[in-house]
Amino acid sequence: MDDQNKNLILATALSFVVILVWFVMFPPPEPAPVDPNAAVPTATESLPTPSATGGAEATTATTAAPVAEPDAPRLTIDTPSLKGTISLQGGRIDDIFLKNYRETIDPASEIVRLMAPVGNETPYYALYGWAPGAGLTPDQVPGANTLWQVESGEKLTTSTPVTLSWDNGAGLIFRRELSVDEDFMFSVRQSVENTGATAVSLAPYGILARHGRPADLKNFFILHEGLIMMADGTLSEIDYDDVEEYPFNAREGAPAEVTQVTENGWIGFTDHYWMTTLIPAAGSSFKAVAKFDPQRGIYQTEAVQPTQTVEPGQTASAETRLFAGAKEWATIRHYQNEQGVDRFLDSIDWGWFFFLTKPIFAVLHWLNALIGNMGWAIIALTLLIKALVLPLAYKSYVSMAKMKDLQPQMEKIKETAGDDRQKLQKEMMELYKREKVNPAAGCLPILLQIPIFFSLYKVIFVTLELRHAPWVGWIKDLSAPDPSSLFNLWGVLPWAAPEPGSIMALIFIGILPLALGISMWLQQKLNPSPTDPTQKMIFAWMPWVFMFMLGSFASGLVIYWIANNVITFSQQYMIMRSQGYKPDVFGNITSGFKREKPAAESTPKTTPKKK
Repeated sequence: MDDQNKNLILATALSFVVILVWFVMFPPPEPAPVDPNAAVPTATESLPTPSATGGAEATTATTAAPVAEPDAPRLTIDTPSLKGTISLQGGRIDDIFLKNYRETIDPASEIVRLMAPVGNETPYYALYGWAPGAGLTPDQVPGANTLWQVESGEKLTTSTPVTLSWDNGAGLIFRRELSVDEDFMFSVRQSVENTGATAVSLAPYGILARHGRPADLKNFFILHEGLIMMADGTLSEIDYDDVEEYPFNAREGAPAEVTQVTENGWIGFTDHYWMTTLIPAAGSSFKAVAKFDPQRGIYQTEAVQPTQTVEPGQTASAETRLFAGAKEWATIRHYQNEQGVDRFLDSIDWGWFFFLTKPIFAVLHWLNALIGNMGWAIIALTLLIKALVLPLAYKSYVSMAKMKDLQPQMEKIKETAGDDRQKLQKEMMELYKREKVNPAAGCLPILLQIPIFFSLYKVIFVTLELRHAPWVGWIKDLSAPDPSSLFNLWGVLPWAAPEPGSIMALIFIGILPLALGISMWLQQKLNPSPTDPTQKMIFAWMPWVFMFMLGSFASGLVIYWIANNVITFSQQYMIMRSQGYKPDVFGNITSGFKREKPAAESTPKTTPKKK
């Protein structure tokens, strides 16, 4: 391995360490507090824009500000995955719990709450309605505080839909039919019946409103949390900071961005593990609106469908789906492949290496289903990856073994060359050519490992399936750091370990990080060490630096790294022996090295002359 390649690897490793240290010592600032119970901003009550056909086309939803009504009647939601209520005050879907997920690994902890009504600490809800067009005023359409009546159904379940209705007293009867499946998808069918004497124009809409940022916002560069939108095949991930900086839109009355979706799309909010998304019917156009009210600190997404004209005696309708639940890979894939939600799997943040993260997780998911344990699935995935790259890595390991054996000769050349860099490079190249060694080939395993490592880190950090997934013994959550600690001798002493994420936890590492450091050190012993003293010292310290730095990473990632080191060490050890080397367990070649002598060193055979 020449100096240029060593410097490349060294720079990559040090950059990785610098990034880790930076985010440990200088975490992103917490968002400024806002009043969580401030009313949602009234959507701009501007007149619809006349279209070329003489109709009207609303650009945004028109609602009144929701108010907290503790005594408002509610309708129960009860499915295998969800429980909660719907407020008949506005017909708001604003009270949703995820039955199968808890806040912590403690079985007695509270189940996860996804949406909450106005009056709670973090209001978060869905609204539906009609934006008034020609012939209508805002009080003639249902708003956020309209009191709906139950027309049919007593409880919203997978087998019992419900229908709400509201008569505006001016010839229009509005209905809202709600149904839900066994996972996380609501179907909302809005209709308006015109019993009056004149035609009216109005546009159906759906709104997701969020008062303030999530309390558990990670603010980590590897994960997107905020607004998310798919518009005709183009994915947009909008951070909370970005939507706040949108130019002020006079029509919207707030910092806003309006995107026209022609055929397929969806818009909503995504958290680390949960998501709410408005999904208009496939093949229909709509305006996707993202906006922010700086006075109340409220984020809002809207899906506004085209304006419809309803003649006397006619009925108009529109359908929209609402995903409100966990970002389960299999469930979201089902909605994409079986129910036609365009590119819905992209709602999971696969990152820049999506071409690696997507197939890696698909294989990991399959292995987990086969084995029944995500920790062992990670190890099996590591074995599979190492088996796939072994043909490429074989020559690299052979080259690294030869390079290690040439260390004494390289040191001798360096001593004789002194400060003459040209002579040093020339004699090194002659040595490589004579011994048939390619120094750059030894870098291949490391270069292959870097994108795979980052892709698997992304998968383990982002995907829900690792959350609260146990492995063995003390590892109860593969998405969390190893809870064991040197501070209490890994549970032998009677006091508790330091809190995860604290400086003490970083110093007094657990069993997995310690195993990582040792495995990395052993694996490094089989590689040729740099001839430069500074580089040699840095490489010698690197396993122990990584041991402490990766100690605060998810256990699943550390398990992968340990498995990778152990498999790599075993492969290199066996390949070295197959090439005539006999290293000990620390990589030192003690005996048995056999290689052909160079032509210059060979003793020519002579044939005795006959007398």
